[in-house]
Amino acid sequence: MAAVKTLNPKAEVARAQAALAVNISAARGLQDVLRTNLGPKGTMKMLVSGAGDIKLTKDGNVLLHEMQIQHPTASLIAKVATAQDDITGDGTTSNVLIIGELLKQADLYISEGLHPRIITEGFEAAKEKALQFLEQVKVSKEMDRETLIDVARTSLRTKVHAELADVLTEAVVDSILAIKKQDEPIDLFMVEIMEMKHKSETDTSLIRGLVLDHGARHPDMKKRVEDAYILTCNVSLEYEKTEVNSGFFYKSAEEREKLVKAERKFIEDRVKKIIELKKKVCGDSDKGFVVINQKGEEKFTFIEKCNNPRSVTLLIKGPNKHTLTQIKDAIRDGLRAVKNAIDDGCVVPGAGAVEVAMAEALVKYKPSVKGRAQLGVQAFADALLIIPKVLAQNSGFDLQETLVKVQAEHSESGQLVGVDLNTGKEDAAV
Repeated sequence: MAAVKTLNPKAEVARAQAALAVNISAARGLQDVLRTNLGPKGTMKMLVSGAGDIKLTKDGNVLLHEMQIQHPTASLIAKVATAQDDITGDGTTSNVLIIGELLKQADLYISEGLHPRIITEGFEAAKEKALQFLEQVKVSKEMDRETLIDVARTSLRTKVHAELADVLTEAVVDSILAIKKQDEPIDLFMVEIMEMKHKSETDTSLIRGLVLDHGARHPDMKKRVEDAYILTCNVSLEYEKTEVNSGFFYKSAEEREKLVKAERKFIEDRVKKIIELKKKVCGDSDKGFVVINQKGEEKFTFIEKCNNPRSVTLLIKGPNKHTLTQIKDAIRDGLRAVKNAIDDGCVVPGAGAVEVAMAEALVKYKPSVKGRAQLGVQAFADALLIIPKVLAQNSGFDLQETLVKVQAEHSESGQLVGVDLNTGKEDAAV
């Protein structure tokens, strides 16, 4: 430590117990911020940037990205949650809550003199047992449309209000089913998310085709074409300026006219090539021919009623930017949830049912662990109960009373029992 002070006199050095206390405090602080977000009854957070920009969200991943976290331990936990979002697309808030609770439970034993190494041994043993338990309770099902709708609804209702979630659910599931190919991995990049500041959020819909954020390039172009040939191109039909600053100097008006003609010829040559391609591709049919250019503003072009569309568009509508951003974040999580369900071919019940059952299984497993590592297993089991506790608390019910009822019902029935967030009573999870 003296060497650190020699190299940097301003360095702050925290020794064993003090460093541990600071790290646990940071984790619990992050937990306190996010715990009110969990579940469909969770609350929104308003984030205000230094420039005054406002963002409303209850998505844990968005909050962790937008908050300016300076503490290294809290920053590390945020990165873990971000990795969780990258892999599964959801569960970031639950992740942070469980991490914070693991450290909180561990601190209770460490304060009594138990070495952290013993706690981690118990955590490792509990983790292996928990993974085995998950394999036992998972429900393998055929991922038909109804099952996927239940999965999507569960995810979306934790991000937006119930009425909007029900509207988005079918659109999300149908978009995945539209791009799904037999025996091929699902590519979510084939689902385009387009924003339109128009009408209300419940007008969000699935377009089985493409929606482009620009309209016609000329006022005389047709506003509607059916059974059309469509050319999509990534070249501009306007004269483009150079990427570096440059200028032209004319000696006479004739030279300027020559330059204008050269610019016009540059575009006309491209148009002629498109016309020649039309003759080759379209022949003498009566079908329309549409050129969709990549540039434009405000107006939208819809390409619908395609045969066997392999790319679809979720058209998000809303009265303001805040609503559009919130729906977009929710849809991304919903898409990932449905994709994961199809890839895994199985589901587990929600409402804290798995956590309650897993905690009981770990308590029964504890006597088989040798020595003081049993305390680490007990701490792991107690930490898992943070999920049903917070779900009940955010729904306005007494967390201890609710948890006791759920645990008692699970012990008596042997079934997976969760928290009914509408009544606060225990209910068999489906």
